[in-house]
Amino acid sequence: MIKMEQKTKATISLKELAVSFLQLVTSGRVDEAYDRYIGPGFSHHNPYFRGDADSLKAAMKENAAVTPNKTFEVKHAIEEGEIVVVHSHIKQKPEDLGAAVVHIFRFNEEQIIEMWDLGQPIPENSPNENGMF
Repeated sequence: MIKMEQKTKATISLKELAVSFLQLVTSGRVDEAYDRYIGPGFSHHNPYFRGDADSLKAAMKENAAVTPNKTFEVKHAIEEGEIVVVHSHIKQKPEDLGAAVVHIFRFNEEQIIEMWDLGQPIPENSPNENGMF
């Protein structure tokens, strides 16, 4: 886990901010995540919810209430300019196989102003010997 309080703002990368946002959300601290990282005019591209900040925040809070023991493990984080991509393994319950998830963020300075998320369930029996990660 990245310790934000140990770094000054000048040394924090956008990918660390994106990972911190996701860590807060998956630990159920959705309000804190939004207060710290979501910028004005935020939009998202999740096809299951309206594209505004409030609808996604409500869905994240509902998910946190329903699955309080989810786990989140970052596999890769890539930063290029104002874009950050986080590839992670998320399990709604610790005993589940979970899903491979990719979040793409667009920042304006140090605030998230746009987000995309794509997920793929991890199959129980896959012929691919390389796995999802």
